[in-house]
Amino acid sequence: MKIGLYFGTFNPIHVGHLIIANHMAENADLDQVWLVVTPHNPHKKKETLLDDYHRLQMVHLATEDFPKLKPSDIEFKLSQPNYTVNTLVHLEEKYPDHEFSLIMGEDNLKSLHKWKNFGVLLQNHDIYVYPRLEAKGRAAEATSPEQENLDLKKHPKVHLIDAPIVEISSTFIRKSIKEGKNIQPLLPSKVWKYIDHNNFYKK
Repeated sequence: MKIGLYFGTFNPIHVGHLIIANHMAENADLDQVWLVVTPHNPHKKKETLLDDYHRLQMVHLATEDFPKLKPSDIEFKLSQPNYTVNTLVHLEEKYPDHEFSLIMGEDNLKSLHKWKNFGVLLQNHDIYVYPRLEAKGRAAEATSPEQENLDLKKHPKVHLIDAPIVEISSTFIRKSIKEGKNIQPLLPSKVWKYIDHNNFYKK
């Protein structure tokens, strides 16, 4: 089975995440997309980041009606700070019959050369890339100063997918909830109810 790994803090998961994940599951050469919830780094205090369990639960709620989308807490079990290459090694050991690929925005592809062992990632895994308007994305992971100008779009393992450009921000959602604004259209209904019931992001 071919699995695409879509990493994120999902704080909270919103309809933009689902649009991208479902588009990849339906239009890329993948059988499933796993939404890998990034755990809170115990060495970095970030008050706006909800507890790992709550963010995972929201991903469960958001994906339960999408049979090709699965939540994953695989990184919860790994020592921190963790790197993507370590996660992939762990997954390959646990699921030897699966073939794992990465899903990332075009902004992340530009900084991939800074990730730990990025050459190993490219050698062993396909990378499915969706377009982004802005270059924010997952932070660079570790340092490899060489090959700064490498055009990874031309790499044979990199696949550019013509996915919808969705610029919905979890930061904007949290800020809007705190300000008492109605952002229900930006969230799966079950996720909105979970956030509202627990009074998340209001302080």
